[in-house]
Amino acid sequence: MLSPSPLRRLSPAVPSLPSFSKRRLYNHKPLPILPCFQSFPKPLIRVRAIDAAQPYDYESRIASRFHKSQKLKIAIVGFGNFGQFLAKTIVRQGHTVLAHSRSDHSDAARKLGVSFFSDPHDLAEEHPEVILLCTSIISTESVLLSLPLQRLKRNTLIVDVLSVKEFPKSLMLELLPEDFDVICSHPMFGPESGAKGWNDLFYVYEKVRIGSEESRVSRCEKFLSIFEREGCKMVEMSCADHDRYAAGSQFITHTVGRVLDMLMLESTPINTKGYESLLDLVKNTAADSFDLYYGLFMYNKNALEMLERLDLAFEALKQQLFGRLHDVARKQLFGSAEKLRTWPDIPPQYGASLSLTAYSEATRFPNFSPTFDFKTAKTEENSKLKIAIIGFGNFGQFLAKTMVKQGHTVLAYSRSDYAAVAEELGVSYFSDADDLCEEHPEVVLLCTSILSTEKVLRSLPFQRLKRNTLFVDVLSVKEFPRNLFLQILPPEFDILCTHPMFGPESGKNGWNNLSFVYDKVRVGNDESRAYRCNFFLDIFSSEGCQMVEMSCYDHDRHAAGSQFITHTMGRVLEKLSLSSTPVNTRGYKTLLDLVSNTAGDSFDLYYGLFMYNANAMEQLERLDLAFEALKKQLFGRLHGIIRKQLFENTQGITEAQEDPLMKPYQNGTALVTLSDSRDLH
Repeated sequence: MLSPSPLRRLSPAVPSLPSFSKRRLYNHKPLPILPCFQSFPKPLIRVRAIDAAQPYDYESRIASRFHKSQKLKIAIVGFGNFGQFLAKTIVRQGHTVLAHSRSDHSDAARKLGVSFFSDPHDLAEEHPEVILLCTSIISTESVLLSLPLQRLKRNTLIVDVLSVKEFPKSLMLELLPEDFDVICSHPMFGPESGAKGWNDLFYVYEKVRIGSEESRVSRCEKFLSIFEREGCKMVEMSCADHDRYAAGSQFITHTVGRVLDMLMLESTPINTKGYESLLDLVKNTAADSFDLYYGLFMYNKNALEMLERLDLAFEALKQQLFGRLHDVARKQLFGSAEKLRTWPDIPPQYGASLSLTAYSEATRFPNFSPTFDFKTAKTEENSKLKIAIIGFGNFGQFLAKTMVKQGHTVLAYSRSDYAAVAEELGVSYFSDADDLCEEHPEVVLLCTSILSTEKVLRSLPFQRLKRNTLFVDVLSVKEFPRNLFLQILPPEFDILCTHPMFGPESGKNGWNNLSFVYDKVRVGNDESRAYRCNFFLDIFSSEGCQMVEMSCYDHDRHAAGSQFITHTMGRVLEKLSLSSTPVNTRGYKTLLDLVSNTAGDSFDLYYGLFMYNANAMEQLERLDLAFEALKKQLFGRLHGIIRKQLFENTQGITEAQEDPLMKPYQNGTALVTLSDSRDLH
């Protein structure tokens, strides 16, 4: 209200002021200001309140009414692992959540702030606006048939969250009253993959049937906003398109996850990115029930074909491995002309009578250049290394880019001609190993394949190098090159065995936080040689690598096995020609990344991991047995259901026919149906 300040009392001599109507005020000339009025002080006006006539909490009541209008009463039917996972977020957003399940989850519901009902009639009489079906695929139809739909309001919204969509869509359109609204949805994440939030995770949905009334349209949007508010990528897609894109990829993801789970893989101190992805895949799929996986198999019409393709791909890879192994054995046993040469050809000038051993000694040890004084040569103006990369293929070029960027002088030699590539990278390329060695590199970095390492090492003209040159390898196994270096290199040479546990794919965005394992096998006592070794290691530490000093023996114990499994799965999946979809789960993306990270590597690398890993054959057999065990588990369950149908008594046959799993076979055809969306990620 308005409150004028107190006025001074007027003098009795001051006449009262005339009153004017608006008409008179506008139609007459302005009146002269009286002398007495000129000295009269202006009143002070202060604002004390606004809308004082309204109740004191009017605005808060309006806000509260609006807030409540945005909230829903949602009944979750099937309050297991996934139902509780969704309930946590729905309750946090302020919605009223009810729950019903065959098992007693009342304690879990109470902790979450959810009202639990053991009787579906009691739940239905609460008139929830939304029924959210979080049942397994096997029980979906029976649960839907058991709901007292007549006790619900006639326009209730029914939503499913299963992993394939054509089946629930057909089922709900067949069983639900026509005045019920229907949304088919698939949150493409679960308790594991969504543990840290739902941001950027896919939520796929189809508005199958929504009434035209504004209230029903609004209710649908309110429900979808639950996921949108959490940052989900909202993808409106038909059920048919969803199944075309997602059902197959989920089956492959779960199959690989379950096979690897049977191997009981364990983390190591030096996991590669690829191995980490496999461990994550196992973690995300192992917690899911076999019913979920079996549902993906039964209700995906392409599942059997995909299983056969996976089996054939694995067999083809084994045949490729064993075929090459057989060729090597044949050469060693039968072919003098074909026998593998592990020594270089003897040049004519040495004469045919000179033995290989005598030639090796003659070329490796005499007439070495003077010892290189590293510390003296390094000045503030020239504090970089001269590094010779032997084997300038994919990985050698990958390392060279960073070394050149850091200012080091890089030379290169390879059997193939990479002169043009080297020029682009700022690398000096040599087609003759003698010419390269005469440049006196301080470090010789072997980037050859495992299979060619010995042959390449024996072919180098050591006598043209300075006597304390540092030799470094980057092979994926470490005991083999360590023993080779100690056997072949002159004792004056320093030896550093390393393994950058990344490559052109996994390290394309930088090397930060990627592991670099090394073992200072033999480094001279001179301060200059220790400094040179550390200076070389600084190339990787300065890029943010996690530097792990570890013996070659421990490296192979931790890493060789995990790498072989990683590459084996990557190569098997590569043979399936997997392709990306518009709605990849995290698990399927892991498989695609695995293929991408391993497909660029040569078969020589993979074969080397097989040949030079003492446990590789055993691991291959275990992988084979795990895959066979999974197939047996799948087909054994299918066989059990069909036996019931064929041989048991009438009651047993009836029960089998009523089993929802047999629905696809009732008419001799398999439907594309759905699966519980627990965690395909």
